[in-house]
Amino acid sequence: MRKNISKTKIWSSARSAPSHGEPAGLLRELLPDVTPLPPLNRAQAPTSRPRPIPAQRLRDERAVLDESLSDQDAWEAGFEAGDELNFLREGLASNTLRKLRRGQWLIQSEVDLHGLTVAEARPALVEFLNACLHDGLRCVRIIHGKGLGSKNGEPVLKRKVASWLMQRDEILAFCQARRTEGGGGAAVVLLKSVKRKA
Repeated sequence: MRKNISKTKIWSSARSAPSHGEPAGLLRELLPDVTPLPPLNRAQAPTSRPRPIPAQRLRDERAVLDESLSDQDAWEAGFEAGDELNFLREGLASNTLRKLRRGQWLIQSEVDLHGLTVAEARPALVEFLNACLHDGLRCVRIIHGKGLGSKNGEPVLKRKVASWLMQRDEILAFCQARRTEGGGGAAVVLLKSVKRKA
C-alpha cells in the first residue's frame, strides 16, 4: 500500500530536488495521481506587432494642406490675369517656364476637374497634388475646362486652380497646356523635387 505524500513533503522534496532535472518529469514524479491536460488544438498567432501608423499626424498634415489652399485670390501676387496661364516661382530661371511651355518635361500624371464645382474641385486637387509629391512626380497636367458650361461662359475653375497652385510652395511653375494637350482647358504644372519617404 502506497503512503500518501503530504504537501509538506512535496515542497521539501521539490526544494531538495536537483535544479538541473527536467521540470515536467519532476512534476510527474511528485504528483503521480494527477492526469496532465491534453494539448490545446490552437494555432499559434504571430507575436510581431504591425508598424504603428501616425494617424493623427497624417490627419493634421492633411488639414494644414487643405487650409493652405484658401479661396483668397492670389492674382495680385504677380499673376497676370490674361487669358493664358503663366506662373514662375520667384528665384527660378526664366527659361524654366519656356521649357515647360515647349513640353520638355514629360507629363507623368493628370487630374480631370472640369465639370466639378469649386467645392468638389479643391479637395480633388489637394489629393492629386499630395499623391504626386508622395510618388516623386515632377510634371503633371490639370484639366480645369474652358468654362463653356458655367454661368456667362466664364472659366471659374481655371482662375481658382491658378490661385490654389500659387499658394503651394511645391509648385515651381505652371502654364497653359499646348493645343494637343488640352490648350486653354488645361494647365501643365512643374513640381518641386521632393525626396520620397520610406
